[in-house]
Amino acid sequence: MNTQRREQLDGLFKIIFKGTGILTIVLLAGIFFMLFANSLLFFLEVSPIDFFTGSQWDPETNYSILPLLLSTSLVALGSMLIAVPLGVLTAAFLSEFAPKKMQLILKPMIEMLAAIPSVAIGFLGIVLVGPALANAFGIQNGLNALNGSILLAIMALPTIVTVSEDAINAVPKSHREASYALGANKWETLFKVTLPAAMPGLIAAVMLGLGRALGETMTVLMATGNAAAIPKGFLDSVRTITATIAIEMGEVPYQTTHYFALFAIAALLFLITFIVNLLGEYFANRLRKFHA
Repeated sequence: MNTQRREQLDGLFKIIFKGTGILTIVLLAGIFFMLFANSLLFFLEVSPIDFFTGSQWDPETNYSILPLLLSTSLVALGSMLIAVPLGVLTAAFLSEFAPKKMQLILKPMIEMLAAIPSVAIGFLGIVLVGPALANAFGIQNGLNALNGSILLAIMALPTIVTVSEDAINAVPKSHREASYALGANKWETLFKVTLPAAMPGLIAAVMLGLGRALGETMTVLMATGNAAAIPKGFLDSVRTITATIAIEMGEVPYQTTHYFALFAIAALLFLITFIVNLLGEYFANRLRKFHA
């Protein structure tokens, strides 16, 4: 009787999990279809060549995603240049060098960064980071791409540190012991053995952190200046794709060219983040297979 009930429960849970998986795929396909159906309506009115190669985003005269795409890429690249070395080295310190008591303090503090609202981090950029950058570089406005990069690096750190630490911890102890037996010290073992062995997981951490940075809206909306022009450097004010959608979607007339243009840039952002997260999962799976 108990065996029969257990089999019935197993069958029920299989149906529930399968249904949940199918529902997730259907929802993802629905989002994909909605974005691209509305994007096609936009491209019936605006040439894709003009959309991807123009130099200005002006909803009244010109719909070019190039300034927004370059701004998004610049801010995301800057955030990764800050967050990746800081996150990977922090993970290495926690995994290889930090005493247990220090780990118990540092790990929750780093993970708590993920719980800070993006609005609060945006205010940090306006009140603290922006004026500091203006004084440091002698510029009038500290709301620029560098400001956004610093804030996004802070937001991406918990993801990068957590995934990187898991990757480093997954490297077998025998690798380290063999390195020590050959006369290497802890630092040599870390940089020549442990980190190379954990590379698939570290790449996954970078990809997931990049996906986090690309999808952020409120922080970049508040801290980057929102100038829809092609940036020349990190000290220029920029406007990202997410900020543009947040600013303009609430006021755009329904089913106009401008309305469909916002769906077009959202579809492109969806594709970029989907590919980045897919790459992150690919490298994470490679790490699991390597250490299986």
